[in-house]
Amino acid sequence: MIIANSLELHTPQFRVLSDDQCAEIYRAALECLERVGVQLHNGEARVLLQSKGAAVADKLVKIPRALVKQALESAPREFNVWGRDDKRKMQVALDRVHFGPGPTCTYFYDPRTGERRKARRGDAGMTAKVCDALPNIDYIMGLSLFDDVTPVLAPVYEFAEELANTSKPIVAWANTAATFDDIYQMAAAAAGSESALREKPIFALFTTYESPFKIADSALSTLMLAAERGIPSICLGGPTVGLESPFTGAAALTIHLASALAALTVVQTRVPGAAMAIGGLPSMMDLRTARPAYGSPEASLHSAAAVDLARYLGIPFMGTAGASEAKRVDAQAGAEAALQVMLSALSGASLVHDVGFLDCADIGSLAYLVLVDEIIGMAARVMRGIEVSAETIMLDLIEKVGPGGLFLNQPRSASLCRKEAWVPTVLDREPYAKWERSGSLSTEDVLNAKVKKILETHAPKPLAPETLEALEKILAAAEEREKK
Repeated sequence: MIIANSLELHTPQFRVLSDDQCAEIYRAALECLERVGVQLHNGEARVLLQSKGAAVADKLVKIPRALVKQALESAPREFNVWGRDDKRKMQVALDRVHFGPGPTCTYFYDPRTGERRKARRGDAGMTAKVCDALPNIDYIMGLSLFDDVTPVLAPVYEFAEELANTSKPIVAWANTAATFDDIYQMAAAAAGSESALREKPIFALFTTYESPFKIADSALSTLMLAAERGIPSICLGGPTVGLESPFTGAAALTIHLASALAALTVVQTRVPGAAMAIGGLPSMMDLRTARPAYGSPEASLHSAAAVDLARYLGIPFMGTAGASEAKRVDAQAGAEAALQVMLSALSGASLVHDVGFLDCADIGSLAYLVLVDEIIGMAARVMRGIEVSAETIMLDLIEKVGPGGLFLNQPRSASLCRKEAWVPTVLDREPYAKWERSGSLSTEDVLNAKVKKILETHAPKPLAPETLEALEKILAAAEEREKK
């Protein structure tokens, strides 16, 4: 976790939007919800909002601003997601920045062979194990979309693998109410009971909305179910700027905020006070490919601006970093991740996902995950800032050593070296001759070696045998259900 230095040291914080600009975009989003409306593809959600004064015509719902404001008043400003290990608690609040991978990559770089292949069973487990070992990754997502299981059950198999390979908090996705229930039952088995899970939820639900102004049936049904069962949720979406919004950041942010507030209003109307974060990545469309450009500077800029909107409204926010358009872990991947991570840390986003994405979220890479973990460590050091006091200026020690002296042999100074100096684990600082004697390894070579070492040696906190048995029973029952 990175705590924004503005909280610790009262130094300036990075902002894109002023409060006046946030107010203007918020007013525009409320106007959109009242005049344009949003497509809600869930009948229960439509009936719920209609009973509170929303105008409904088929799937189009126009939401009065009073209902949105009521939802904002009931939404908590922060919430916790726990790991199986109580020490792994994650406080989801603005200016406490947590990083994790993303979900649903179609392809995966095999850490043993190096081949780009279809994602399959075992990949989410490997991702969880690597994340469990990395110091700067705070929560788990699967980084893969299985291609070799009953398709609708992919998130359930993924969650089972994650539970078995990490004690950190998990952010899970579900494509139906039934698969959410499977995941919930697995989490209850790991937590010990449903009441224990409600008291300390060990996962949060991740859903998405579609731009412009559209929320799918499955997203709404799982959001409402999570709220009823005390599971925190996140609803995140675009738009792709230029394709699903006009080619301006202000228009994209308005569409993002209106869609996110529609989801929040459904959840808070159903269960006032339910823990929820909104999220957004209004990424620029690449004019040559018509694909969203995750690695563009505009994506990071818009995401940071969306944090400003969330802060203005008092809602936790999920952003994106560590997601590159590069096809390999190369200079492009490093440059894009460095910009994204630093802006995410400075903006104070509550959760930051998609660490480890390559090729516009199509390839999951554990080596890239390790590189971005290193970059997050660098950003965390910057965010700690510089403490200025009589104790840190050390004028008496400076006077004692005097002109031409050295401080390396002064215990008072030397004792602070590990606190003050960030030390890399994969980036190279050795002289050329020593680097050459060590095999002239590239950064990607070092990253791949670290991934293999973690997979071979790291031992996450194991699940109890009875919990593993419960997970297998839930999977078997889900398979039987889907055969009918």
